[in-house]
Amino acid sequence: MQTKWSPLSVRMTYVLIPLLLILVAGCGQQQEEVSAPDGSVETFSDVSEQKRSVDPAATGTLKGTAFFDGEVPQPRVISVKGNPECALLHHNGEIIPEEIMVQDGRLQNVFVYIKEGLEGYSFSAPSEAIEIDNKNCVYVPHVTGAQVDQPLVFLNSDSTLHNVHAFPKNSKPFNLGLPFAGMKQTKKFSSPEVMVSLKCDVHPWMLGYVGVLPHPYFGVTKSDGSFELKGLPPGEYLVEAWHEKFGTQSQKVTIGSQETKEVEFRFQ
Repeated sequence: MQTKWSPLSVRMTYVLIPLLLILVAGCGQQQEEVSAPDGSVETFSDVSEQKRSVDPAATGTLKGTAFFDGEVPQPRVISVKGNPECALLHHNGEIIPEEIMVQDGRLQNVFVYIKEGLEGYSFSAPSEAIEIDNKNCVYVPHVTGAQVDQPLVFLNSDSTLHNVHAFPKNSKPFNLGLPFAGMKQTKKFSSPEVMVSLKCDVHPWMLGYVGVLPHPYFGVTKSDGSFELKGLPPGEYLVEAWHEKFGTQSQKVTIGSQETKEVEFRFQ
C-alpha cells in the first residue's frame, strides 16, 4: 500500500530534519575537563583556546638596574614665568623636566616590561586605580604603567586649570578638563600600547607617559635605577626597557620556579 503524505507532514519533515542534524553535530562535540591550579575542574569545549593561570607557588622574580654610560646631557631648564600660577610653585619660575634623571650613573624613569612570553596566560584587570596627579604643574608620576581596562584616576592638585590630553594609537584618545583643585576624572585604555603620551594643552611643558599592558609584569626604575618584577611564571621571556630620550633595549631571560634573576640595561 502506498503511503500518502499530507502537505502538513511534508512541511514538518523539512523542519525536523535540519533540527536533528544540528543536534547530532552538537552531540559529536566532545568537552574536555581541565584541572585548574587550585584543584578545581573547569570544562572547555575547545582546549586550544584555554588560557592558563599563574601558580603563585611556582613563580620567580626578575630584578635589574638601568645604567647610563658616558657623559650625562645637561638637563633642560624651562621658564614658566609667563604662567604666574605655575611660576609661584617653582624656584626662580623654572622647571627641570624629568626626561633625563641620572644619579651616580643610574637611570630613573625607565619603563621595563615583559614584551614576549606570556601569550598563553590570562590576566584580569585590577580594580585598584592608578593615580596620575597634576601637581606643581607637572605630571606625577612622570612615567607609569597600567593594565588594559585598569582605572586611571587623573587628579588636579593645583589651584589652576589643567587638562589631560591622551594620544593613544590603539585605544580611543581623550581630552579631560580639570578646572579646579581636587577634581578627578577616571579613564581606561582598552588595548596594550607602549607608550601612551599625555600632554597638558594649557601648560605645554607638562608631558607624561603610560605603558599599557595585558599583564601585571612591568615597572619603572627608581632613582637608583632599580626595578623588580615579582610573581613571574617559569618560562623564557623577552624583556624590554623603554626610555623617552634614549630609546629601547631588550634581552632574553629564563626564569625558573622560585628563582630570582638579575639583568642590566645600559643606555648611552
